[in-house]
Amino acid sequence: MNRTFITPVPDRRTCFPPALAALLFACLLLSARAWAQQDWPEALRAQFQAGVEAEKAGRLDEAERDFLNVLRQGGNLASVHHNLGTIYQQRGEHLKAVAEFREAIRLQPQFLAPHILLGASLLATHQTPQAIRELDYAAKLAPQEPAAHLELARAYERAGNARGVVNQYQILSAIDPREAEYTYQLGQAYLTLSQWCIQQIRQRGPQSARWYESLAETLLGQGQAGRAIPFFQRAALADPKLPGIHLALAQIYLQQNRPAEAHREIALELRLVPESVAAKALEEQIAAREKPGAPP
Repeated sequence: MNRTFITPVPDRRTCFPPALAALLFACLLLSARAWAQQDWPEALRAQFQAGVEAEKAGRLDEAERDFLNVLRQGGNLASVHHNLGTIYQQRGEHLKAVAEFREAIRLQPQFLAPHILLGASLLATHQTPQAIRELDYAAKLAPQEPAAHLELARAYERAGNARGVVNQYQILSAIDPREAEYTYQLGQAYLTLSQWCIQQIRQRGPQSARWYESLAETLLGQGQAGRAIPFFQRAALADPKLPGIHLALAQIYLQQNRPAEAHREIALELRLVPESVAAKALEEQIAAREKPGAPP
């Protein structure tokens, strides 16, 4: 297997760690080393190396001519097609890039780089299901390669697969726990997944206890505890056996200095979950508040 680090095609919506950007042409260096081991005429190896250097310097037209000349002279290797693909990809000519990456894969199926970059070009041409298949294969081919998971996360995001995005950033965070960007993107992915879950609850159970609970928790998070109370009460009516609802109400009532109502709610919670540590702790706080002379 060719072990290569690849930088994903930049996406203006997503900021990837700067370290990945510095690895944009690492695969070119590996290609040059592979060519040095081939039994080809010196002139052919020299022209390929010239193409590598031209692409590294950003002289894409010159690099394209060098690689095409290598192909015409019989240098039909996966690395040549791969490098042509990177040139077309940088120009935004993704259909041409796709053809070159596919040929590189045909010649060398275990070559990681073209799998990742093929997925990126498929994504750029709105072939999202195909991109996901290709990038999923790349991630399985090299499970420790961050670029494969980054591009796969981007493809899942494009497909609206929030769970898939979460999974990829969980993997990335495990690969490099010190990378703050992965942790940040994982948090954003969890937020998106949470929003998707709430939408699904609303569609599937608009009168359900969980829907009322989610509304109440949203209001609570906004600091509107008073407005949250009726929705917690509706949740309790919709499912009298649902734990956590009476606990939330008890906490609100205690904060509002309404110990009698808090005591009633915590008693209901403990009937449902007698072993609840949180409910028992709150019961002790309520009892302390109810003592004569206790501070409000």
